Amino acid sequence: MTTTEQPAAVRPNVRVVLGGLMIAMMLAMLDNMIISTALPRIIGEFKALNHFTWVVTAYVLGTTVSTPIWGKLGDLYGRKAVFLTSIVIFLVGSALCGMSGSSLLGGPAEGMAELIAFRAVQGLGAGGLMVGVMAIIGDLVPPRERGRYQGMIAGIMAIAMVAGPLVGGFITDHLSWRWAFYVNLPLGGLALLVLATTMHLPKYRTEHRIDWLGAGLLSVGITAMVLITTWGGNEYAWASWQILGLAGLALLSLVAFAFVERRAVEPILPLNLFANRNFTLISLIGFLLGFAMFGAMNFLPLFQQTVQGASATNSGLLLLPLMFGMLVVSIVVGRTITKTGRYRIFPIVGGVVMAAGMALLTLLDVHTSKTQLALYMVVLGVGMGFLMQTTMLIAQNSVEQKDLGAASGAATFFRSIGGSFGISLFGAIFSHRLAASAAGPVLAGAGGDSGGGRMDPAELAKLSVRIRDVVLGGLADSISGVFVWAMLFTVAVPVLAWFIKEIPLRGSADRAEAEAAETPEEQAETALANAPVH
Repeated sequence: MTTTEQPAAVRPNVRVVLGGLMIAMMLAMLDNMIISTALPRIIGEFKALNHFTWVVTAYVLGTTVSTPIWGKLGDLYGRKAVFLTSIVIFLVGSALCGMSGSSLLGGPAEGMAELIAFRAVQGLGAGGLMVGVMAIIGDLVPPRERGRYQGMIAGIMAIAMVAGPLVGGFITDHLSWRWAFYVNLPLGGLALLVLATTMHLPKYRTEHRIDWLGAGLLSVGITAMVLITTWGGNEYAWASWQILGLAGLALLSLVAFAFVERRAVEPILPLNLFANRNFTLISLIGFLLGFAMFGAMNFLPLFQQTVQGASATNSGLLLLPLMFGMLVVSIVVGRTITKTGRYRIFPIVGGVVMAAGMALLTLLDVHTSKTQLALYMVVLGVGMGFLMQTTMLIAQNSVEQKDLGAASGAATFFRSIGGSFGISLFGAIFSHRLAASAAGPVLAGAGGDSGGGRMDPAELAKLSVRIRDVVLGGLADSISGVFVWAMLFTVAVPVLAWFIKEIPLRGSADRAEAEAAETPEEQAETALANAPVH
């Protein structure tokens, strides 16, 4: 790969570029959670309780399968054009999601199927947003100072995780759940305009050969595994030909993927990255983090709206303790890493605290007060704050600069794939426990075959006290069961983190003196000034 020099250009203020990147990251993370407070209303409108988790799973799965592709495309063609393309795809998907089930697309009969399909399109774009932001920051900022900026990104992610349910709830209560998707259009348009006009990055010219076969095999394998966790024991018996066939398809696809990647000129997921112990460990930690975090987090607004009787807006507000814990710790950890250059202790502590938070959430029942739940969420948020930015930082510091995009893509990929499996598995656990509870027959008797009509909080309020108590008890028990499984997976995080070897951050020794006289913004602008533009 060779870099083509371009004429010098006037360099933008790096803060403007970072502002545009943060808007893009906010959009990607916002839509990971924005649907959670609107789901009970969507379930009620489309009467599709058995398929509601796919609204989340489709988005995360689209993100998962596209993440390594976006990372590699950025390495090969230059990150700017690739990143702007991902924004456009995300905005198109957002517009289509808002129109799902409307008269513009044929009416409500296939509304849930349309929404799931368009959420997958939206997720394809979001994969490029998340990996692109991390890789571009890696281009602009030296590793020693990267902790500061990734701490800021982790803060944005923390805000988005709570702003998503809050914005989604407010819009659902006052407008329509469709506007939870339309709101992306002006924000995404602003980010597109800012980055297209101010961001200047290196342009690469190379003889590239995209590993489409590897990308296809990976997508098939991952999708088959997600379908197994979603359908196994619910739609089909574990020993059914459908589940066994999916298992065989997943195994063959992933074995073939590994075979193809070893021989590909430009592998979509370079397997040599896993020769580095730190990279392998942090990828596993990212998988478990996504599994527990994204999988379980989608059930908190459901608990608050149905069992605790909160409105969609209030269920978003009630998540503020989680955001507070995560935001404060993310900022402190980012600054500490920048100051000391040390990071190993943070994923260990974060794993222990996050597991404790999940353990507290297993205690949820119909008598849990909002104050108790707030305290539980603070603990969970603190644990997540220790982990969010350190996983990406360690992954990037484990590889050479030329593999930065691939490493960023792989790290984001494993977190996303963990979220895909978590959401699908926890959704299956929730549905199975709910159907087996005393609430199962009550819900099965309403809303057609799915029982989705009574999952709407407004419909729950119309039930008699005796029947409502049965339904709420079944919901609370089913949701607490989800957190039991989340806790079991989270316990492995500090164990894996213990074996991470602390390697000095690049730039912490060889360039520390030269960088000491510059502010972080000046360092980033220096990086921009030394890079050819396109």
